[in-house]
Amino acid sequence: MAREYENDILYHYTDYQALDGILRQAQLRVNNVLNMNDAAEMRYFMEGLCDAVAGRLEGDGDHERAEWVRELFREELKKEFFYSAYAACFSLFRDDAAQWERYGNRGRGVCIAFQGKYLQRMAKGVLSLQTVFYQDDMAAHNLTGVFYRLVKRKKDLAEAEHGTEIKKAMNYAWSCSAAFKHPSFLSEQEVRLVVSPFVKEYFEVSPCYHVTVERIKKYYPLDLMDMCQKAGIGLEELVQEIIIGPESTQSKPIMQDYLRDNGLKELAERVSLSQCPLRRSLS
Repeated sequence: MAREYENDILYHYTDYQALDGILRQAQLRVNNVLNMNDAAEMRYFMEGLCDAVAGRLEGDGDHERAEWVRELFREELKKEFFYSAYAACFSLFRDDAAQWERYGNRGRGVCIAFQGKYLQRMAKGVLSLQTVFYQDDMAAHNLTGVFYRLVKRKKDLAEAEHGTEIKKAMNYAWSCSAAFKHPSFLSEQEVRLVVSPFVKEYFEVSPCYHVTVERIKKYYPLDLMDMCQKAGIGLEELVQEIIIGPESTQSKPIMQDYLRDNGLKELAERVSLSQCPLRRSLS
């Protein structure tokens, strides 16, 4: 069963350019998971799922179906880029040193606090709000049981490969793979707003490209005003707080002026300075 975020605040650590995009332009970017610092995790998830399902079948002595599952996943992994998911990342931790260091421009950025219940209300269609799964052994994941049952009840494996149920389960597995990380990241307590654009019939947002001096990045811009309107809320209800990073040179009064001048007067009263004792080394 999916987690409910009714009472959770989800914290997005980022830089000031992204803050401006979210608050002034009302646009939330979801970036390709393959461009993130944990790009290998989608493949790691799918390989672990394959091993768990095949292992369970082998435990039954059903080696034919186990080998069929391994071949099915081998073919799927060749389509990795096609199934690339896009995500915006959040943490359950407020003003956290590790989050500032990894995602908040090494403490020089900003943290935007979102109401979890509203993000969850917005997560429909190709959008899903997922708690990141950190467990190394995929035997405990619910998808292991889903694939096991689907494969066991198919008499004709040749037909099963092209079956609608298997295809839907595989699409869902690719979506879930975007919210999986190695157990060494467990302390982050991460939640992701995941977009699966390969489900084309439900996704009408066109991709955009951000060009830097080093590379070109692909992303999808989500229209926050439209999402808020459909959820029956305002942007100031969605965003609960702005926290200025522990090493940021940003002035709190100027941040408040910026918010007021952009029509976010209530949010301007909810700006705070980080209390995290993060300090850069002098080496």
